[in-house]
Amino acid sequence: MSALPSGHVPVPGPTNDLTDVTGVRVGHRTAVGAGRLTGTTVVLAPPGGAVGGVDVRGGGPGTRETDLLDPRNAVERVNAVLLGGGSAFGLAAADGVMERLLAAGEGVRVGPGDAVIVPIVPGAVVFDLGRGGDPRARPTADFGSAAYDDAGTGPVRQGCVGAGTGALVGRIKGAVGSASAVLADGGTVAALAVVNAAGSAFDPDTGELYAARFALPGEFPGLGRPDPAEAAAFAARPAGPETTLHTTIGVVATDAALTKAQCAKAAGIAHDGLARAVRPVHTMLDGDTVFTLATGRRPAPDQQGFHDLLAAAGDCFTRAVAHAVLAATSVRTPAGAWPGYRDAFPSAFTSER
Repeated sequence: MSALPSGHVPVPGPTNDLTDVTGVRVGHRTAVGAGRLTGTTVVLAPPGGAVGGVDVRGGGPGTRETDLLDPRNAVERVNAVLLGGGSAFGLAAADGVMERLLAAGEGVRVGPGDAVIVPIVPGAVVFDLGRGGDPRARPTADFGSAAYDDAGTGPVRQGCVGAGTGALVGRIKGAVGSASAVLADGGTVAALAVVNAAGSAFDPDTGELYAARFALPGEFPGLGRPDPAEAAAFAARPAGPETTLHTTIGVVATDAALTKAQCAKAAGIAHDGLARAVRPVHTMLDGDTVFTLATGRRPAPDQQGFHDLLAAAGDCFTRAVAHAVLAATSVRTPAGAWPGYRDAFPSAFTSER
């Protein structure tokens, strides 16, 4: 793993996930069975909110409140970010998150005497309709409430949970993954990715994960290149059920004090991290969207510090994609069957045995 521009060699935070940024919490609502293969993930900012930014790159995004994060617009802080399945229908889960935040007194105070509270919950969704067998099975407002309630103080649960429940990446199962890095100044940058891409996360000729080469030392123990014969056999397998729409979404978080414009820049760099981990990205079949949250618990970085923060944001997103793919498990539903990477390429993990 190469050093950041400052010469600092990154190390992961204590849990190597988004919750390494103090005050950020993550909760999931997962729905499997009875025609369902979908879910909702909520990223909660600390009390009082966090400065937010966004970068939308895909050709078919499903989003809400992204215009509010434009640096030219008024609201500075957001209270939560919704990541969900269900395509555009799944955005309804944000209503449940807003109700929970309202009850907690979190949001922008408006109206006469600031008597009215409006929680700020931008969000994005992936396409997973019908993958569980019933295209009408999708997240509703109660999914958002449940994901909010699930957000504790522990590490991020990764794999086929929440918004990653029905995710696919190319011909294999997608999932939720996360990663973090500690900067030279002691600050933290982290990313969470819901990997549901039209492109592939591995080299079709070798089966090797594109993101593996960006791992921190010891991050993916036992992971190697699959046996060439196994990779060739997988390439020759008939494709699984076709799905025409996809989308990878996620959140970058940092404890640095950033402006909305700087948050938007970090989200853009995270897309560069996605492009290192999935090929192709930002297609007309994807709605790739990344948010950034800056909690401001640490001072604003200087020019070199911001440069390092951006580099780490891109690398964390790349690594989060790898964690998602490695955490994904095979699934079979009435709509079809999709293998996890570990089942598709078991020879890549022979050194674990």
